[in-house]
Amino acid sequence: MSPAPLLQVVNKAGFAADLHHALAERPRSISPKYFYDEIGSALFEQICTLPEYYPTRTELSLLRRHAAELADLFGPQAQLIEYGAGALTKVRLLLAQMVRPLGFLPIDISGPHLLQACAALQAEHPQLHIQPVVGDFTQAVALPAAPVRGLGQRVGFFPGSSIGNFTPTQALEFLAMTAEQLRGGGLLIGVDLIKDPDLLHAAYNDSQGVTARFNLNLLERARRELGCRFAADGFRHSAFYNAPLQRIEMHLLSMRRQVLSLQGVDYSFEAGETLHTENSYKYSVNGFLALAEQAGYKAGPVWTDEQAWFSLHWLQAPAC
Repeated sequence: MSPAPLLQVVNKAGFAADLHHALAERPRSISPKYFYDEIGSALFEQICTLPEYYPTRTELSLLRRHAAELADLFGPQAQLIEYGAGALTKVRLLLAQMVRPLGFLPIDISGPHLLQACAALQAEHPQLHIQPVVGDFTQAVALPAAPVRGLGQRVGFFPGSSIGNFTPTQALEFLAMTAEQLRGGGLLIGVDLIKDPDLLHAAYNDSQGVTARFNLNLLERARRELGCRFAADGFRHSAFYNAPLQRIEMHLLSMRRQVLSLQGVDYSFEAGETLHTENSYKYSVNGFLALAEQAGYKAGPVWTDEQAWFSLHWLQAPAC
């Protein structure tokens, strides 16, 4: 039996409202959460397997190497929450080492993708209590009660360097929210580190064009769900490293003067204008720890790969 979702969110109206707002403002920018419909989620899973995309394989290597140590930090009967759960690939390494986990709460905005992944995980762990939460993990979604005192702690898992999608202010707000949700427990979080810009550029401009299709799917989703009209060849994927801000930026670049129509409203683009679709901030270890401590966490162990490309952080949430 497939696990039933705890919370179902129908976000088509929110997508339309946010896209209208993005198209009307200057500069134009929209949240990357709208990448993740069923097609976008599948494309992202392809990105994670690409040779140029180092974050996934590097983080997986760290998790494999330190899973038993991490399970000791979690303790027995922990309730595990995964933010932006996706395909649930990485969490399997933790669950294999955890002692009698009390339950697993994966949160993701893409309902069909999440429920399919949960069904597969449930078949592998028939005794595990899985409660998928379909919703926007960047907001304070309703969660089941935390473990009863004395049973175990509530542990958050936020892999994939997704914290980099937030501006520093948004990252601070998100970390503060999770510190409140995880009181008395902790957060295991993956953080991408500052590195050679050429390596970063290749990771977001892969030779197979999968990242380009992922980026362009945002407009294709608007066409499918909202009846948006635009020229099929009117936009191109553009991704580059903004060194002063220490972030990768992804944009949809208008190739010529054109009009995009959304629900009866026309929006004009000049050649070279963009819709900014994603940031991916890169951190130093000390810079991220300072941000986490500002959000209320106490720094714990940090693990990095030999090339210092990626880091895993265990952060302790305040008890009260």
